[in-house]
Amino acid sequence: MKFLRKRVDKIKPHFEEGGRFYFLHSVFDGFETFLFVPDHVTKKGAHIRDAIDMKRTMIIVVLALMPALLFGIYNTGLQHFIATGQPQEFWPMISYGIIKVIPLIAVTYIVGLGIEFAFAQVRKHEISEGFLVTGILIPLIVPADIPLWMLAIATAFAVIIGKEVFGGSGMNILNPALTARAFLFFAYPSWMSGDKIWVSGMMSGEGIIDGYSGATLLAQSATGASNFINGFGEKVSHLEMFIGTIPGSVGETSIIAILLGALILLVAGLGSWRIMFSTLAGGIVMGLLLNVFAVNSAMEIAWFEQLMLGGFAFGMVFMATDPVTGAQTNKGKYIYGFLIGFLAILIRVLNPAYPEGMMLAILLMNVFAPLIDHLVVQQNIKKRLKRSVSSVKS
Repeated sequence: MKFLRKRVDKIKPHFEEGGRFYFLHSVFDGFETFLFVPDHVTKKGAHIRDAIDMKRTMIIVVLALMPALLFGIYNTGLQHFIATGQPQEFWPMISYGIIKVIPLIAVTYIVGLGIEFAFAQVRKHEISEGFLVTGILIPLIVPADIPLWMLAIATAFAVIIGKEVFGGSGMNILNPALTARAFLFFAYPSWMSGDKIWVSGMMSGEGIIDGYSGATLLAQSATGASNFINGFGEKVSHLEMFIGTIPGSVGETSIIAILLGALILLVAGLGSWRIMFSTLAGGIVMGLLLNVFAVNSAMEIAWFEQLMLGGFAFGMVFMATDPVTGAQTNKGKYIYGFLIGFLAILIRVLNPAYPEGMMLAILLMNVFAPLIDHLVVQQNIKKRLKRSVSSVKS
């Protein structure tokens, strides 16, 4: 590392004021602070001193996403090999998954970081660290076969419309990764819904066994299916649902992998347990209510199955807990999370046109998060005023 530090210090003057590459100062600063802890701190304004900087924080979140990513690579290969009738050998499936998933990550980072660098240069600001996480999140919440040009457009939309028009990282009101997914859902619905897009190779008919269906369990629930089945018509067990060996978005199927990520976030103090707990509670409450007042088969789906379907678990751990777009007050986090879980199950059951209710629920509550915090703060102010008046009278 000393050798690398010396090399960076040697070329650094060329990117500082007066140097011939000063116009690329933001880009150089971004790479330098990614490699080494910055040697400067905030000079003015309200700020908090901490042991780690934002880049290190974002890297921990990326590490928390690794279990979901690695399992997604495996499951992409597994589902393809099952659908094509090939022997399910571990390394060939891993190789196939890598070939499918890594390009998604590469395109997301190239497009997203390219736009971030451009905006930083124009504004003469430091490069934002937020896309370190967004660049992993977006590939994990889309089908493995999504065309790369569609993903590029969605990423550009998320960065420009979802972030930069609001002033960049820390100023956006919508989760950028979910903004990209919403764009894909409404702009290219045939690539984000249906039976063929969730198993790699099905859209092109790449050697798929006749009669095989790639319908996700969430899609089956939207049609009122009472029992969940795999592509061959065999019943899917709860263990398979929990492990995640089922069709779906790249990183959303495995509850085990998502829980490992949640554990990393909680131990590191980066994920809000209040939001996770209340989102889970909201989903359970709505699931139980639907079970009690069930008038159709979709409402009869067990509450614990609802929690394992679609992107509920992934959204609860990695999307709802976004510190920028979520509620900031402690009481507000409980309200915010509960409404996300409650609405996610409600949307997916009562409006089959949008079976992935988690996406819409989080984006909706992103908009209302500032209002929730405002009401909580106003309530606290009123309580303190009452206490102060009472103490004066006594």
